Amino acid sequence: MAKELELKYGCNPNQKPSRIFVEEGELPVTVLSGRPGYINFMDALNSWQLVKELKEATGLPSAASFKHVSPAGAAVGLPLSEVEKQIYFTGDADLSPIACAYARARGADRMSSYGDWAALSDVCDKDTAMLLRREVSDGVIAPGYTDEALEILKAKRNGKYNVVQIDPDYVPASLERKMVFGITFEQGRNDIKIDDSLFTNIVTASKNLPESAVRDLKVALITLKYTQSNSVCYVKNGQAIGVGAGQQSRVHCTRLAGQKADNWWMRQNPKVLNLPFRKDIRRPDRDNTIDVYIGDEYEDVLRDGTWELFFTEKPEPLTAEEKKEWLAKNTDVALGSDAFFPFGDNIERAHKSGVCYIAEPGGSIRDDNVIETCDRYGITMVFNGVRLFHH
Repeated sequence: MAKELELKYGCNPNQKPSRIFVEEGELPVTVLSGRPGYINFMDALNSWQLVKELKEATGLPSAASFKHVSPAGAAVGLPLSEVEKQIYFTGDADLSPIACAYARARGADRMSSYGDWAALSDVCDKDTAMLLRREVSDGVIAPGYTDEALEILKAKRNGKYNVVQIDPDYVPASLERKMVFGITFEQGRNDIKIDDSLFTNIVTASKNLPESAVRDLKVALITLKYTQSNSVCYVKNGQAIGVGAGQQSRVHCTRLAGQKADNWWMRQNPKVLNLPFRKDIRRPDRDNTIDVYIGDEYEDVLRDGTWELFFTEKPEPLTAEEKKEWLAKNTDVALGSDAFFPFGDNIERAHKSGVCYIAEPGGSIRDDNVIETCDRYGITMVFNGVRLFHH
């Protein structure tokens, strides 16, 4: 391992020189293929922390799909259902747990994950490498790679695909620094542990908090720990299904993440599953078309005749009533927030996307209103007392 690594350029091509380095010891990362850049390593190191903590918190293989230093998706390695196999384009075969984790992380918001950076808590195996090979992705970080997996990934993009190995035993210094406008900022690392102790202070009338909900709230909070603030995360069955990142207003985070969660659920509607796509349509174009189909503008697309570019026959649109009925079937969703909800409008929006469990720090002068809104819908809310801002 080296003490420093020269990068092609910084955030933008005009920002040179660029490098990553450590003042003491050696870098904990080794580049096995490609030439990762500044943003690649920002994504790699943030996403690695996320999946490492998620594995520690749940005991399950974990994966994340990162874009611009925030997760588009994160998940634990539970088996894929038949519907999930279809909407994530994985084929009929059963996948390894770590491959399932990545398929689910990538499948949360496939449009946002286009050109992602992948992170794996476990050794990358052939199943996972095969998934990565056919997706548009910038790179992957993992604690190791099987020989088969490394051969597959080194061949991607004619050897330019970025493959990074990290020492899983690496422990960073307790203080972290960064420079802005020539001024150095220093703070203690956010080493707070997301564990069962954070889910005991239930403040609502509903005290229902099954183990599956605790697991999902852990996924939400650990995801938020590495998401640009303000941020809100919806989770179902061990998988982030909607992440709202970097909004100045918390309710806008809740709306943005809720819309992504709704889109994830709508992709499982029978009409969407049976869309008559042409066989020559690439997966990214199919993702984009599905997003248009389940949106409000699809009838305009039908009117101008462009459906022929994607389908073998004109699909029947989803009506507003059909969408409403289908969305109402999504339940048992967990939601985490990186800071307190200041108003009950966040709960109103979360309820529309099937949220039944919420974890947030508490501490707003309007906590009573937020709790009252939860009680109106039978939502279980936990005050964890922990803010998770990330910048």
